[in-house]
Amino acid sequence: MVYLLAMVGIEQLRSVILFQDLDDGTLAELAACSERRQLQRGDVLFTEDDEPHELFVVISGRVAMVNRSFDGRESVVALMEKGDLFGEMPLFDGRTRSTDGRSLEPSEVIAIPYEPVKQLYQNRPTLLWRAVELLATRLRVVDGVLADSVFLDVTGRTAKRLLGIAGSADEFSLPVTQEELAGMVGASRERVNKAIASFVKLGWIEQRDRRYHILNREQLELRSR
Repeated sequence: MVYLLAMVGIEQLRSVILFQDLDDGTLAELAACSERRQLQRGDVLFTEDDEPHELFVVISGRVAMVNRSFDGRESVVALMEKGDLFGEMPLFDGRTRSTDGRSLEPSEVIAIPYEPVKQLYQNRPTLLWRAVELLATRLRVVDGVLADSVFLDVTGRTAKRLLGIAGSADEFSLPVTQEELAGMVGASRERVNKAIASFVKLGWIEQRDRRYHILNREQLELRSR
C-alpha cells in the first residue's frame, strides 16, 4: 500500500468531535503532527490485534470496520464516511485493534497520532467530556444495531442498509461488493440478493449491475422499521 501524504489544515480537525473545543493554536499544533493519506479500494489501514498508534478521520470515501470469523467470513460492524472518526478506542483502553480497517473505495483520511492527543487530555482533562460524548454516541449506535438484529429480518435490514447508502438520493451506486453488502447486513450473500430481488419484483427499486434507482422510498422505509 502506497500512501500519498499532504498537509492537514486546522479546519479539517475543528469538525472532529474530539477537537471542537480547541483553540486555533492548539489545533495548529495537532495538525502539524498529523497527515492526510489517500487510499485505494482494498487498502488496509490496520488489522485486528495490531498495536495501535493513531486514530483517523474520513475526509472522503468509505472505510469499513471488519470482523473476521475463524473460517474467513466477514462482518462489517461499522461503515465510516465523511467526517467520521475511528480507531480511537485503544487511545482510552490501551488495548489492541478490535477490527480490521479497510477502504471500500478510493478514500482520504487524516491520521492523528495518539501521543499528542494523550498529552492534551493530561493537560486539560475537562476536554475528556468530548470523548465521553463520542463514546456515548458509539453505544447508541451499537444499541440500534442490536435492536435491528432482534426486530428486523434480513429483508428489513437490507432495506435499511440500502437506504443508508442512498442517503437523500434516489439514484446511487453500490460502493461495495455483494459480499461486502452481505457483511454489512449480517447475512449470507444469497439471502441479501434474494431480498434485493424481492424489492425489484415489487417495483420499489430498479437495479442495473451496481446502480440502483429507488422508485418507492416510502415502502422501503416501512420495510426497514
